[in-house]
Amino acid sequence: MKTKIILFLLLAICSQDGHSQGMPVYDNTNFISLAKSLVESAKQTSQLLKTVEFLNEQKQRIEQVNSVIKQIRAVKEIIRNNQELVKVVQHDLEEVLNSPFIKPEEIERVTVSFHSIMDITMQDMEFMQQLLTSNLLKMTDAERLAILEAQKERSREMIVEVGLRTRRFKTIISFREMQSKINNRAINF
Repeated sequence: MKTKIILFLLLAICSQDGHSQGMPVYDNTNFISLAKSLVESAKQTSQLLKTVEFLNEQKQRIEQVNSVIKQIRAVKEIIRNNQELVKVVQHDLEEVLNSPFIKPEEIERVTVSFHSIMDITMQDMEFMQQLLTSNLLKMTDAERLAILEAQKERSREMIVEVGLRTRRFKTIISFREMQSKINNRAINF
């Protein structure tokens, strides 16, 4: 069957005496419209690539601004915690030191106790200022934010520490006050 088909095709080709029917004719308008659409597609693709690049730049800027806002919030909370710490230390230290039940030899120990916390707070503030103003440490915003978050947590811990120390000193004062009342009461038998 295959041989018959091949034989028939050979006879058909040979019977034409080697003459062709002429040049094939192409419709140039189809090629021109295809070329125009390809050029237009290339322009649109180029514009889309520029738009994607622009959007990526904007995304990076938004992330930077977001990081800066987080840093500012962390700094504000640290400053607020340190202001609260200073107020508590001033008020509570004054209250403890003005108590008649604190012995003179304890005044220096109490003062040193509160001043050590204030010194740590001031050192933290200086470190935070260096961290934010100089690029000496060559940190990314994420690393800087992590350090600020740790500083914020440390300032919270110091507020708790001052509260515990104040409570301890006030407990000692109230115990001594009660002891004084018991020792100085009038005995009526």
